[in-house]
Amino acid sequence: SVTGTGNALNALGLAGNTGTATAFTAARTSGIGGIAGKTLTFTSFNGGTAVNVTFGDGTNGTVKTLDQLNTKLQANNLTATIDANGLLTVSTTNDYASSTIGSSAAGGAIGGTLTSSLTFSTASTPVQDTVAQTSRANLVNQYNNILNQIDTTAQDSSFNGVNLLNGDQLKLVFDETGKSNLSITGVTYNSKGLGLAALTSGVDFIDNAATNKVLTNLNAASSTLRSEASSLGSNLSVVQVRQDFNKSLINVLQTGSSNLTLADTNTEAANSQALSTRQSIAVSALSLANQSQQSVLQLLR
Repeated sequence: SVTGTGNALNALGLAGNTGTATAFTAARTSGIGGIAGKTLTFTSFNGGTAVNVTFGDGTNGTVKTLDQLNTKLQANNLTATIDANGLLTVSTTNDYASSTIGSSAAGGAIGGTLTSSLTFSTASTPVQDTVAQTSRANLVNQYNNILNQIDTTAQDSSFNGVNLLNGDQLKLVFDETGKSNLSITGVTYNSKGLGLAALTSGVDFIDNAATNKVLTNLNAASSTLRSEASSLGSNLSVVQVRQDFNKSLINVLQTGSSNLTLADTNTEAANSQALSTRQSIAVSALSLANQSQQSVLQLLR
């Protein structure tokens, strides 16, 4: 609806054009400046925000140009246009700002200002866009196929009999006593666990509201997956740090063991050569001693 102060409605030719239509057209019927300082109030019938438009020189919140008028009307999902003949047209930009006339049989009330009698006729059967409906049905099938792939992927994400995406738990032990360990609790992240359900052709994706509901569920599932990925990434960092530490510890122990059991070949070869030389000298000394004894005995004879 449109209400105004002073002569604003008459100046814009809006008198009698403030009913429940989603658009109306009127011509200005007064001279320039006739509505300066006057205020129009625009209100859509489906709960939109009331917008007050005060005409003036464009300062202090007043409206002077068409762009300024549309800026004011934007909050109420309305738009205004002026044609070459000076006709002003105000129309809705979406279904939210339009009006649905209630049924008297259902206890509804008809809003707006009536300038003549109303005549109701039998409603005609709506005509569906078969091309659009077929396209939406195909999108539903694609969505359901993706949900099936999510389920099979979650089932196949198993390693050594442990599936962290199917609710299993994994316990990692970092030392020989078992006191140092890390327990990772799995999650059930199939389509049901993510809050996603199969869609029905002809029911879902039929309008923006149904589509936005699915998008809300997808955004929630995406946030859940990102949170769990962050948790698993943190556990992976812990495991990698402990793995590097254990590798370093193994290297230290192997080096110590080698120092205790392995021999230096050069040192041992030198020791062997020294022992061989000593043995040769001892044999030579015994031989000389034996020869000396025989010489003495020959002299005594």
